[in-house]
Amino acid sequence: MPSGTIKVNKPPPQPIIGPPPKSTKYKGVKHTIMVMSGKGGVGKSTVSVNLSVTLAKKYKVGLIDADINGPDDPKMLGVSDAEITAKDNQIIPVSSKYGVDVISMAFLLPTEDTAVIWRGALRHKAIQQFLEEVAWGERDFIILDMPPGTGDEGLTVAQLVPEVEGVIIVVTPQDVALLDAKKAINFAKQMEIPVLGIVENMSGFVCPHCGETVDIFKRGGGEEAAKKYGVPFLGRIPLIPEVVANSDDGIPSASSNEIVAKAFDGITEKLIEAIGKKKK
Repeated sequence: MPSGTIKVNKPPPQPIIGPPPKSTKYKGVKHTIMVMSGKGGVGKSTVSVNLSVTLAKKYKVGLIDADINGPDDPKMLGVSDAEITAKDNQIIPVSSKYGVDVISMAFLLPTEDTAVIWRGALRHKAIQQFLEEVAWGERDFIILDMPPGTGDEGLTVAQLVPEVEGVIIVVTPQDVALLDAKKAINFAKQMEIPVLGIVENMSGFVCPHCGETVDIFKRGGGEEAAKKYGVPFLGRIPLIPEVVANSDDGIPSASSNEIVAKAFDGITEKLIEAIGKKKK
């Protein structure tokens, strides 16, 4: 057996650098809400888009697709072929027929299948531009569709936005939802951002033939997570084949499917209630 000591080189001491100053250019927005998940594949973009469409029935809403690597929101809103324009040195967000204006890396890529291979500094700059160099004007809500996990983009938003209203966490019904939710909750806690609530997606498969609901992914993981960590449970969204087809066709299901629309109406109502309680 080899013997001896292992010498580990210590890195030189690093200066303590605090977070960047809050943005003075991002203004006029009443409520900025981050939609997050502890992992990918839980339907976070679906929730972001349909939540935005539901809010837009009563409010002025903007949507920032902050997922630099996987910008899907324009396709879900049916505006993936739109072109970005600018006026008075500001980017004009793309308008959709659902009352939601959106900005996304998808509009800036030469082709739909172009890979974005960027380090953290470039990601930070892109998100900063989406916040500060887009003509949002006076808005009731800006919804930020964050990438999976708790990386650079979330940190950028938390540090730049003068006052993030809160975080919505999207989970699936399995027991592992507790683990995924905890990561996002810890992120929000460390960034001193309120958790507005948890949304349980894919909560029961609704058969398109007989209408029966089957709990393929179990049921109740999101609600259990909300109770365990003391945050609001905003509601659950059923798994309906039509939602997948609509997303591919650029039709938010909250605007076309009665069951999904009802679910998002309830989630929106509880979200507004949570914001009201936070203000007291």
